[in-house]
Amino acid sequence: MVIFPNCKINLGLNILQKREDGYHDLETVFFPIAFHDILEIISSEEKAELINTGILAGEAKNNLCVKAFHLIKKDFPHLPPVKMHLHKVIPLGAGLGGGSADAVFTLLLLNEKYDLQISESQLFEYALQLGSDCPFFLLNKACSATGRGEKLKEIPLSLSSYKICLINPAIHINTKKLFEQIKPSIPSKEITEIIRQPIETWKHELINDFEKIVFQQHPEIKKIKQDLYDHKAIYAAMTGTGSTVFGIFKATEPINIPSEKGHFHKWVDL
Repeated sequence: MVIFPNCKINLGLNILQKREDGYHDLETVFFPIAFHDILEIISSEEKAELINTGILAGEAKNNLCVKAFHLIKKDFPHLPPVKMHLHKVIPLGAGLGGGSADAVFTLLLLNEKYDLQISESQLFEYALQLGSDCPFFLLNKACSATGRGEKLKEIPLSLSSYKICLINPAIHINTKKLFEQIKPSIPSKEITEIIRQPIETWKHELINDFEKIVFQQHPEIKKIKQDLYDHKAIYAAMTGTGSTVFGIFKATEPINIPSEKGHFHKWVDL
């Protein structure tokens, strides 16, 4: 069976406070993007195996798809060995949630293929064990996210009259170090309130708290955001902890943004 894990962007990202458990409370809006990896799972007569093509992603034992399989295998020992083929298209460590999506879609595909009848609540628990943003991909609709990112509430948000340009400069951002440098604060206006406003107002109010730190350390990422605005983006921002920057444009607007060497560019209809 074959499935197509998609990615997401963050519309705004506020870090509110550090918790006693070491995590941070945050608020953001997750928005799914129709840009996909490809995942195939077949039964195997030997041991579980992952074949990775496309963008190569380190050792298989560290891959979230493999971790998702072993997580389910603990509770379903009759689950046979599988061969997973992940064709990776979504850039790695880019703030797009590609790895998290691959993990959750592995859960969904195993559940369907082997008729495990795992409940939605149990799938949520598995997903949360794999990553704070993983539960989003079970819903996979525009939603507000609070807590660590796992407290989700679907929101009415359509961007169907727009298109998005994703640009990734192939710069690795250390998420752990970013959280160590961030200074949490409570904003004057919640992200969900800003999202309800006309998109033209987002430029001045919808903020990603990590941009200030990342832009200081990597001016070239800041330049990408400015370039998107220079090419008539209605709204542009870094997603997650980066390094991908996205620009939202009117769907009917003809746009030609030069692709710099080493940068990944992708246009997607919303």
